[in-house]
Amino acid sequence: MFFARVAVIGVGLIGGSFSLALKEKKLCGHVVGAGRSAANLKTALERGLIDSIAADAAAAANGADLILVSTPVLQFKEIFHSISQHLRPSAIVTDAGSTKRDVVAAARAGLGAKIAQFVPAHPIAGAEHSGAAAANPGLFRGRRVVLTPLKENRKQDVDALAALWSGIGARVSRMTPAEHDEVFAAVSHLPHLLAYALVDDISARANAAQLFGYAAGGFRDFTRIASSHPEMWRDICVANRDRLLHELHLYEKKLKEISQMLETSDAPALEKLFAAARAAREKWLKGGWLNGEYE
Repeated sequence: MFFARVAVIGVGLIGGSFSLALKEKKLCGHVVGAGRSAANLKTALERGLIDSIAADAAAAANGADLILVSTPVLQFKEIFHSISQHLRPSAIVTDAGSTKRDVVAAARAGLGAKIAQFVPAHPIAGAEHSGAAAANPGLFRGRRVVLTPLKENRKQDVDALAALWSGIGARVSRMTPAEHDEVFAAVSHLPHLLAYALVDDISARANAAQLFGYAAGGFRDFTRIASSHPEMWRDICVANRDRLLHELHLYEKKLKEISQMLETSDAPALEKLFAAARAAREKWLKGGWLNGEYE
């Protein structure tokens, strides 16, 4: 589980927290970082997230035992292509992308014959803040990390990556890329889309200042994730648009049902819906929806 040289391509919240966690648990040696923002990389170096800065992704991957790609997903194809000729035969490439079908396709196109070295992953541990300044070594403790292994992967690589994530406190699950994108369209991508939409709608109104002036805890809780990285979420929504559109249409259907309840002043129906939703959420918070299949 010890990796002598780790390359983090995209040293933001996830990539930076990953490197800090590895360092805290003494699971790695030298960490080299690469990315588009010189200022962000300087912050990462000053905070000790990384030990050196590479000129680009290819330079970072050269000689690395483990490479984590943690950039917006539409950059992946170019990154995979740039690092493909610099991979050691024993190196493991992984990612932190929030979509998986497109990432696997990008890896197949960019890595070519070296696709067996890529083990797709998704740490479910985001936050509303981004960049190296937001990195936290405890970000993954108790949080899920989903691996979506490929048929070409070496078993020892998948096992090593699972052990590494477990070693920094994460709970590792496995899915297929298609199952992953279907699940997270519903419970992650749709909520972000709704939060962005509500804030954008309120901010565009003539009385926006008044509305924001009176917004309190409920609005803050519902819209917290609208502070997330816009470029990252743009890429996620585009990459998983078919699954996200399906979930959006289902949600529109639910809103129409609620509209009908309001139009007819159907208080009992509203209360029944609210009570069922509250019970479902309480069950989720207490872990009541979990079972061995998903552990």
